[in-house]
Amino acid sequence: MLTHQDETRAAYDGVVELYSSMFTSRLETRPFARNMIATFAELVRDAGNLRVADVGCGPGHLTAMLRDLGLDAFGIDLSPAMVAHARRTEPALRFDVARMEALPVEDHALGGVLAHYSMIHTPPEELPAVLAEQVRVLAPGGLLLVSFFGTEAPEPVRFDHKVAPAYSWPPEQFAELLAGAGLATLARLLHDPASERGFLDTHLLARRP
Repeated sequence: MLTHQDETRAAYDGVVELYSSMFTSRLETRPFARNMIATFAELVRDAGNLRVADVGCGPGHLTAMLRDLGLDAFGIDLSPAMVAHARRTEPALRFDVARMEALPVEDHALGGVLAHYSMIHTPPEELPAVLAEQVRVLAPGGLLLVSFFGTEAPEPVRFDHKVAPAYSWPPEQFAELLAGAGLATLARLLHDPASERGFLDTHLLARRP
């Protein structure tokens, strides 16, 4: 039986070139997301541990952005085709094929983890384990910036994402999951991207004590 990871991997493997053409320059028109990533990078630099993972890196454009912001960044993605594309595009950076709940990173090694719309395909019952894995690899004081589709519904809402089934989350409920994983939320940014689905772009920045 195929798991949701198998289905998601196959879906992204099949849209690498299209996805890359649509999203590698998208932050040029997304000032809120761009500035949240810049704030994340600044706080990581201030904390002193510059090693960060771009989890669900896709074609690697945000991994390169993190490098340009002064971080020792590497990318991880479920899709072998996405990783191959990222390696071709950014040959100086490291990219690995791995799952978010089984990162090839030692305990307490990272100053930061970026999860930019990469947890949206994870079923709600599996998300606590994914967040626990991010906490495992973060050093004390390390930061997690997670971005996702927010909803005003009382519970997560499953929807037909253009690539693979996905979930939107009530921001407060997602923040409670972060707290349950042992992270303290520092900042929240919600804004309306004029989405046809009515979702809020949501960014939560949290720190491991």
